[in-house]
Amino acid sequence: MNMKLSPDLLSDAPACKKTRLGVAGVNLFYGDFQALRNITLEIPECAITAIIGPSGCGKSSFLRIFNRMNDLITGARVEGQVELDGINIYDKSIDVVELRKRVGMVFQKPNPFPLSVFENVAYGPRRHGWHNRGELEEIVERSLRQAALWDEVKDKLEQSALALSGGQQQRLCIARVLAVEPEVILMDEPCSALDPVATLKIEELMRSLTDSYTIIIVTHNMQQAARVSDMAAFLMMEEDRAGVLVEYGPTSDIFTNPKDKRTEDYITGRFG
Repeated sequence: MNMKLSPDLLSDAPACKKTRLGVAGVNLFYGDFQALRNITLEIPECAITAIIGPSGCGKSSFLRIFNRMNDLITGARVEGQVELDGINIYDKSIDVVELRKRVGMVFQKPNPFPLSVFENVAYGPRRHGWHNRGELEEIVERSLRQAALWDEVKDKLEQSALALSGGQQQRLCIARVLAVEPEVILMDEPCSALDPVATLKIEELMRSLTDSYTIIIVTHNMQQAARVSDMAAFLMMEEDRAGVLVEYGPTSDIFTNPKDKRTEDYITGRFG
């Protein structure tokens, strides 16, 4: 990837981690409105990167550039480079369906399909050509185990997913993403609708998944960002309401020794 990072934005990624996603000079527009301005950073593989910042600064919009979900919004356009393993994901030759298989997404509120637990997890593999029942059973069990949910639902696989608790539904949605074997998992405030016990389970799950997956999480919860993430990116809104990257680096540095006064003010609750 041929990207030049500002020295102020370049910090050491977690040891022995190579870049999985790269963003260079990215601007995002919704019609005439500029939502993001000149974002540049590199996201390491097999680590958790937290996107933090006040409401309205473009955190979720930024998250959605990695699997082109903004394409679904009329008038949205992206300028600059967004690369996955050195390949520009906005190139016209990119298969967006395949991209979204590689870069899965977990949304703010659990959104299980009105199907059985089994069929929720099997849905993606079926769409990608898996139809053998035995193979699907293996995929479903493996994915539910990865999502730390198997022991709780192994006797409820044919029951409606809507009957699960909120925390179980969110872990089911994570299992549904894992079933298609992504490389990157995007999480848009995945714990905001959950109680503290369910939140802790999701956080423990995220940490366990970093052995195999690159995770990017948007969160308003500073304690959560400090607990679970390896890297943190702080976004703010400028006067014209465009989101800009203020500071990016190892989470420990962002929370204990920020370089920018605006980061310190936000982390300590002086605004936001």
